[in-house]
Amino acid sequence: MVKAAIRVSQVRHCYGDRVAIAGLDLSIDTGELFAIVGPNGGGKTTLFRLLSTLIPIQAGAIEIFGLDVTRQAGPVRERIGVVFQAPSLDRKLTVAENLWQHAQLYGLSGQAFRDRRAEMLARFQLTDRAGDRVETLSGGLRRRVELASGLLHRPQLLLLDEPSTGLDPAARSDMWEYLRQVRREEGVTVALTTHLLEEADKADRLAILSGGQLVALDTPDALRATVGGDSVTIETDDPPALAVEVTARLQIPARVVDGRVRIEQPDGHRLVAKLVEEFPGRIQSITMGKPTLEDVFIARTGHRFWQAEGATVD
Repeated sequence: MVKAAIRVSQVRHCYGDRVAIAGLDLSIDTGELFAIVGPNGGGKTTLFRLLSTLIPIQAGAIEIFGLDVTRQAGPVRERIGVVFQAPSLDRKLTVAENLWQHAQLYGLSGQAFRDRRAEMLARFQLTDRAGDRVETLSGGLRRRVELASGLLHRPQLLLLDEPSTGLDPAARSDMWEYLRQVRREEGVTVALTTHLLEEADKADRLAILSGGQLVALDTPDALRATVGGDSVTIETDDPPALAVEVTARLQIPARVVDGRVRIEQPDGHRLVAKLVEEFPGRIQSITMGKPTLEDVFIARTGHRFWQAEGATVD
């Protein structure tokens, strides 16, 4: 078995003069549940399109299970299942008819198809809805049908683009449980894109993209550990001046992020007391929290996650 399910080497992709992906290197191991996370416009959807063979590679190379995506697109497509962000089901067909339609694309028919359809309907708790038209289903049920469709032909790799779009929190939780189930029971490698940091936190590993570049890659816990301690945020009338004074007087790096002074420091509760004592009347409010993936993004890019959205167009 090839260890790397996906290997991206120096991939670059542009839309005219606009760079969507800038010399990306990335490897995803077989059996991983991997999240590609970034703000809207960060490059993740372009990467999804390249991985799923929807658009040609302009520069660099991508291998999926050792197969070159450019030269061996046919065999690659046989090994991948794809769930798009936009609904891909025929709303006027029933659940069972949508699965049959997908099966025809992969030459799955006869008893083999009927057995696999029954298996997928049972796995995603859709057996009693097989005869229902898709247009009558809730968003969560439709996403289940798309997952069943994407896995019908037994792919080795499941690619999902923003799979929780339009789902309520309960349906999102269900979706993640289904993804863990198919990874565990069928050995499927799962790679998904998302712009929700709390969702990426559920993956085995994640890659954070910003402006088409890889800014962080590791497990969620390992990435949070790189922040360097608690996150202390200060509201004040003059953030730049206070940040300079904190750095000079306390010998602690401080910077301005989103109009607030931000400090990463172990034992943040002790620092809070010291800041209030050292700068009386200068601090309007002060908060402290454990590091999050948002803090990782800030540490790597110098700005907040949401501020990057719209900075580039994906």
